[in-house]
Amino acid sequence: MQSQRPVLKQVQKLKMTPQLYQAVKLMALPLQDLKTTIEQELEKNPALLVEEDRSTLSLDSMPARESTEGESDWIDNSSDAGYSRADGDAASDSRRQFIEGALSQPESLQEHLLAQLALQPISEEWFRIGELLIRNLDENGFHKEPPEMLVQEDSEKELLSRLISLIQGFDPIGTCVKDVRESLLVQIDRHPNPHPRARIVVDNWLDALEKQRLKEIEKGLRISEPVLKEVIAFIRTLDPLPGRNYSRDVVRYVLPDVQVLLQNGEFVIILNDEIIPVLGINPLFEKMARRSRDPKDPKTRQFVTQNLQDARWFIRTIGQRNETLLKVCRAIVEFQREFFLKGPKYMRPLTLKVVADEIGVHEATVSRISSAKYMQTEWGIFSLKHFFTSSVAAIGTSGAVFSKEGVKEIIREIIEQEGAHGARGGGLSDQKIVEVLAGKGVSLARRTVAKYRGELAIESSYQRRRT
Repeated sequence: MQSQRPVLKQVQKLKMTPQLYQAVKLMALPLQDLKTTIEQELEKNPALLVEEDRSTLSLDSMPARESTEGESDWIDNSSDAGYSRADGDAASDSRRQFIEGALSQPESLQEHLLAQLALQPISEEWFRIGELLIRNLDENGFHKEPPEMLVQEDSEKELLSRLISLIQGFDPIGTCVKDVRESLLVQIDRHPNPHPRARIVVDNWLDALEKQRLKEIEKGLRISEPVLKEVIAFIRTLDPLPGRNYSRDVVRYVLPDVQVLLQNGEFVIILNDEIIPVLGINPLFEKMARRSRDPKDPKTRQFVTQNLQDARWFIRTIGQRNETLLKVCRAIVEFQREFFLKGPKYMRPLTLKVVADEIGVHEATVSRISSAKYMQTEWGIFSLKHFFTSSVAAIGTSGAVFSKEGVKEIIREIIEQEGAHGARGGGLSDQKIVEVLAGKGVSLARRTVAKYRGELAIESSYQRRRT
């Protein structure tokens, strides 16, 4: 008989302190939310003060900040990174471009899903993997990268299916899936009163249903026309793109966080920190801290010391956020150099892990810092997540590498050329596009072409011929 006795065991754990939680939160905040958080911290902590509020100054009246080559402008008691700018008119033009490039963007699906994930009674490990899954979703709620690529350990891979199933039940139902078919199937499975034949129609006859080959479906399922109409009526109550329709009327205004310019053959990355005030430490609190070595009131000493520590940590965290953002953007520009020189069609495959290894941080850090952040380029304003894209198989031994976003731009170009050549009566089918792509060295299945075409909001050839 085995005896039971208490055993001492030493275990290392990472405890999420309030300061660490604040640092993680600030890392993921876009500009507008960061400004709001700074205003809240200023109201809460009297040891913080605004040294300079550049958002209230005229753009033309603001002098360009000068820097000496090789000189470090980092200041411990200031949130200004001392980041050098171009002189005079160039700096003023950049500031105007940031403001003129403002975008109107609805609340993201990722934010909505993360808020629901935070309410679940799950462990930190589950939450971390769930966050990776949610940040890997596009605007439709579909996986950008295969979920298996997001984790490394076998134990983490075992949790994937359980977390995917959990997120699929969040509002809106049917996200965290690979395509429209799987989204509809999830919605059918979780519907309180689904049509008994809806699942088999979606699973096996979705392509025929899209092309209105109803007789083929009736014959294959051996059902009558009225029954099929009932099935179709039920399927029409489902949402094939649940993420795209979320909070469409809720508008938030965001600005590009960084700008990339080509000057004298070199790329220059400019951090948009004009709407963020430069923070500093209140001198009165510093004097009180120096005089509080022998105070009569220990509560006053504790109040001063705690607020000074919080203020310095907050300033340091903002500086770290900006520094990490610049590092990630530099890595993106380096890996996606062809995109910045030639345009979206030349986007290369890039993963979070590649950038994380390049700058020496964890993948989760890259995911957080690139969330809800925007970059202004010569080709438009793009989300930082846009630059992380999976690879597409190439044909032959040419060594060419194609990214998903690059292939989507090629498909767009093929369809636009179709319209330019007057193909009004005979738009290219998805199979024909597959053949054209093969001629360009891109190997893609017809179903994948249809998926990419849908993500580009381009109608099918049948619908294009009718318009």
